[in-house]
Amino acid sequence: MKTESLTYPLLSRQWCWELVRNFSDGGIVYNLNHHKQLSLFYIFLTVDTLLHKQNFNHFQKKRESKAKMMMKGEMWSNLGSTMAAIMFIYAMFRQYVPPQLQDYISRYSKKLSNLMYPYVHITFDEFTAEGMKRSEAFLAIQNYLSGRSSAYAKRLKADDVQDSQPFVLRMDYGEEITDEFNGVKVWWAANAISSKPQQFSSYPASDERRFYVLKFHKRDRDFITGTYLIHVLNQGKVIAADKRQRKLYSNSAGYGWSGFRSTRWTHVDFEHPATFDTLAMDAKRKQEIEKDLIKFSKRKEYYAKIGKAWKRGYLLYGPPGTGKSTMIAAMANFLNYDVYDLELTTVKNNVELRRLLIEISNKSIIVIEDIDCSLDLTGQREKKKKKDENEEMDPVSKRAKEEEKKDGDVTLSGLLNFIDGLWSACGGERIIVFTTNHVEKLDPALIRRGRIDKRIEMSYCRFEAFKVLAKNYLDIDTHPLFGEIGRLLEETDMTPADVAENLMLKSDEEEDETCLKNLIEALKAAKEEAGKKAEKEALLKAEKEQKEKDQSVQEDVKQDATSAKEVKENGFIH
Repeated sequence: MKTESLTYPLLSRQWCWELVRNFSDGGIVYNLNHHKQLSLFYIFLTVDTLLHKQNFNHFQKKRESKAKMMMKGEMWSNLGSTMAAIMFIYAMFRQYVPPQLQDYISRYSKKLSNLMYPYVHITFDEFTAEGMKRSEAFLAIQNYLSGRSSAYAKRLKADDVQDSQPFVLRMDYGEEITDEFNGVKVWWAANAISSKPQQFSSYPASDERRFYVLKFHKRDRDFITGTYLIHVLNQGKVIAADKRQRKLYSNSAGYGWSGFRSTRWTHVDFEHPATFDTLAMDAKRKQEIEKDLIKFSKRKEYYAKIGKAWKRGYLLYGPPGTGKSTMIAAMANFLNYDVYDLELTTVKNNVELRRLLIEISNKSIIVIEDIDCSLDLTGQREKKKKKDENEEMDPVSKRAKEEEKKDGDVTLSGLLNFIDGLWSACGGERIIVFTTNHVEKLDPALIRRGRIDKRIEMSYCRFEAFKVLAKNYLDIDTHPLFGEIGRLLEETDMTPADVAENLMLKSDEEEDETCLKNLIEALKAAKEEAGKKAEKEALLKAEKEQKEKDQSVQEDVKQDATSAKEVKENGFIH
């Protein structure tokens, strides 16, 4: 390149003069004097110079490109060597440096990096209080970010569908979005960390830690902690109230909990259509219950004033089919509360019962159905016979049986503490509902005043309840057969479920009058059967009384014979 650049002007001049002479001698251009030949020479010289310069630039760029590629290769090679050296040093550091010194170095390294790092991070965990309670702040942030996630996040999660609404979208874990409020820019990130190595399973990690991280510049610390976070929490609660879909919860089996943050409640959407308008009950009694519920929901300050937990207990009792479950659904729809169906037979012990209570949200109804059948909570103590059997057992078997009973049962004391003990104050605006078919079997301590605030008897269907069912099923308010039906309902015990079964149209061709006549026949049959049953019970009662009377006479005769024998043997009467 140097030789070419030095000889380039001489070669160009000679080439141009030769070209000019060829133009003149060959007759291509005529009558060229010396000045014109000189002008033409400079024209050719200029063109040739531009062509050579372009060629020179091309070679120069090619050489620079090769140099850059070599520099990049050297850079990556050096980077790889540096990374390998860093990994080796880190491995040696972790292997041979004492843990105390590692902590010391790590702590001061973080302090040094914080001096140069201008951002602040705030973490919001899903669970608080040692993992025992779900954080309301986490839920509020989740709702607040749901709208922004669908607009800005690249990876989303579709949770569920609510009626005719679109999917509820939230940003997936590992995703980050930007938010701006009053000119201040922040970053939100959703994260999930599994604290235990997971085996192959199609189900999510049961002990997974989920949390949100808020990042902002340190100059905005006061604004973020004082104004922005309050804005996020308030907006999240408003969004939750607007889009709230009530849930029906059921507790999982206690023996299947694999971690402290394991899911103890599973849920589905609560979509029961029952209301007080469709409930088969006397209108005055329904109004009384509605007023009681409204009064409870508005007395937060009153309960705090008197020093009691904000809760209320109901006992629904009556024969099967009288609408106890329907009453619970109507109460939930009336107050817009969630429903927690607590199955005591799946709860391992009193400790897990308390953990279930802690996870129950506010604005909820806790239902324990058929309390007389769920567990041995009737208050009846063990008989002396069982005590004697335990005394006859060997010490090892006796101890094993006591440990099994201790670890595997929910006791009456544990349930009472669940209802109104210290743990019952963890949360507020809760209603506890017990149902039973046999109220006389329950322990008085379970249903005393203070634990059960209101008792509601769900009795057999009478005429007022029948009119509600006729309106629901047949859409009629009156009919000539109503008089006979009302008379039979007063004389016969039939549950609302049985009445509703007779009023349900079996086909489109069936008429309302046919259903009413079917109900009349069913009531007459039930009345006749009840009469026969009463006669049979009276006969059995009379036979039992006669048998007891005969037995008493026989015992008297036997006693007299024994007395006469003693007189004969001893010669005197005691």
